[in-house]
Amino acid sequence: MDETVARLEHTFGAMGARWRINTERSFRDALAAILEKSFGVVVINVNEFDDEGTVFGQPEQVELDVVIHNGTLILIEIKSSINTSIYVFERKVRFYERRHEHKAQRLIVISPMINPRAREIGNKQLGMDLYANSMDVSTQ
Repeated sequence: MDETVARLEHTFGAMGARWRINTERSFRDALAAILEKSFGVVVINVNEFDDEGTVFGQPEQVELDVVIHNGTLILIEIKSSINTSIYVFERKVRFYERRHEHKAQRLIVISPMINPRAREIGNKQLGMDLYANSMDVSTQ
């Protein structure tokens, strides 16, 4: 019985991970298509290797969504949930800015589940805009 429960937990965990990844990807792709086709914005999914390990503490791939419009650089993190991972996004931003020698004018986090502490840290300490609800969106 314990083995069956463990197998079910593993299976459901894998299904949840796939669902999360596919949901993030479909939302990212839809957002990019809307922005590019309707507003003439350039949307790039950047996936670069951090050989110094500045983002994750060890060498690893770093993925970011980048939006450029009229020279304005916007970096976006789309996640199924945000908690202390708000700091990871901040390190990704600094990594991108250093590597590309271009400072982001706006940092945006989009997630349906944002931990209240992460919202406070993101907004007040890190200067990010966090959106968990379409009604939160501002046009600034």
